[in-house]
Amino acid sequence: MTLLATLPARAQGLDTAIDGFFAATTGWFVSIIFSNFPGTSFPWIVAWLVVGATVFTIYFGFIQFRAFFHSIALVRGDYSDPNDAGEVSHFQALTTALSGTVGLGNIAGVAVAISIGGPGATFWMILAGLLGMASKFTECTLGVKYRNEYADGTVSGGPMYYMVKGFKERGLPGGKLLAVLFAIFCILGSFGGGNMFQANQAHAQITNVVGAYPGWITGVIMAVIVFLVIVGGLKSIASVTEKVVPFMAAIYVGTALIIIVMNYTMIGTAFTQIFVGAFTNDGVVGGMIGALIQGFRRAAFSNEAGVGSAAIAHSAVRTKEPTTEGFVSLLEPFIDTVVICTMTALVIIITGQLISDPTTGLFVLNEAGTHIQTVTGNTGVALTSDAFSSAFGWFGYVLVLAVVLFAFSTMISWSYYGLKAWTFLFGEGQTKELIFKILFCVFVVIGAASGFDSVIDFSDAAIFAMAVVNIIALYLLMPIVKTEMNGYLARLKSGQIRKYD
Repeated sequence: MTLLATLPARAQGLDTAIDGFFAATTGWFVSIIFSNFPGTSFPWIVAWLVVGATVFTIYFGFIQFRAFFHSIALVRGDYSDPNDAGEVSHFQALTTALSGTVGLGNIAGVAVAISIGGPGATFWMILAGLLGMASKFTECTLGVKYRNEYADGTVSGGPMYYMVKGFKERGLPGGKLLAVLFAIFCILGSFGGGNMFQANQAHAQITNVVGAYPGWITGVIMAVIVFLVIVGGLKSIASVTEKVVPFMAAIYVGTALIIIVMNYTMIGTAFTQIFVGAFTNDGVVGGMIGALIQGFRRAAFSNEAGVGSAAIAHSAVRTKEPTTEGFVSLLEPFIDTVVICTMTALVIIITGQLISDPTTGLFVLNEAGTHIQTVTGNTGVALTSDAFSSAFGWFGYVLVLAVVLFAFSTMISWSYYGLKAWTFLFGEGQTKELIFKILFCVFVVIGAASGFDSVIDFSDAAIFAMAVVNIIALYLLMPIVKTEMNGYLARLKSGQIRKYD
């Protein structure tokens, strides 16, 4: 028993009280967002995201594949003019946005999807990631085009601004209303998926290794560290994320690759399970539809394509060409979902964490019929930890570091997203900004002390509510993006857009 586990029952009970209050006050919000189409078990919000990503992919001529290598050149800085307006480089903007998306959705979210939808959920996650690249391109191009640039060199951008300015430019009504709704949902999203979920799963992994203790202790420690970073503004956040993101990705992806290579004979079997499970009713919760729903739901939570959050970070880039940042941003869903989420799924499948019936080959459900039985009975981040630790017993400790870094980087990025939504509603100013930052840190504590189910449901609902409003705007403004894209590509082909030393 650890020293922390011996704390008085009164302190332990604080977690239960916070969890009960939080679950009771947010249940209505969650039920609205995840209600199903009449007569089906298909959540309407999942279809909303899938259809949106598909429309943008077709409308822009599969731009995510055509511009992939040019996107990499932009991140390298080949076309960056140091005299352009903005606060951060293409690489810093990408890492800041990635730090908001490459988080515990990649570690815990994938495990949740597989434990409910089976290995087939991975297929739908990959497809959602590939389609979502077009959604990200659309929103981030608009984010730069309609950003506010201030005399001191700072900028403010994102869906709130392109909803107001873009709608006005096209003579469309309702832009201000959509912007206000988005800002409200963005603040809730920053408190939920960008904050509480991260703190909750970081605490879960720590206790999985060192033993149980009250979650509010983890919350307070993380809140103090987060506050010290975010009080310095975007440049402070960017300087941290450009170092933390590559480091944490190297730790996590590197270890996953080692486990996959060690079990290379199982790779073919794993991909067979992923592909077959995506199209068959093999005893997993919900069958094929369950796999599809979980795959798209967790992919959207992980890479946030269509949500509009990343457009806020990318709006601060140094460029005079909005399309360049659209190209850079489309790399996010690829890195986040197609690469990192797939690696997590492969490790879970290859290490045999899911229990199947040796006679029928079908997966065995738990007594409640809600999840596939796992070797240890764990789900979420604990399941991923079990998978990695089965290959390397010491990796649980390394995963603690990776999880904390993932959670930390996501929280500081989402604090910026929420702050920009806050200042859009209440105006700029140090006092107003400080109020939001303090509130944000309070929710770090609440998230660490709350139960997993209530936190993940609220986090999903808040982020998907952002997508409802944002995708409406993207549909109405995508002709502007197409004009920008065609103009940029024509000038790039003619040589008017040149490389810089």
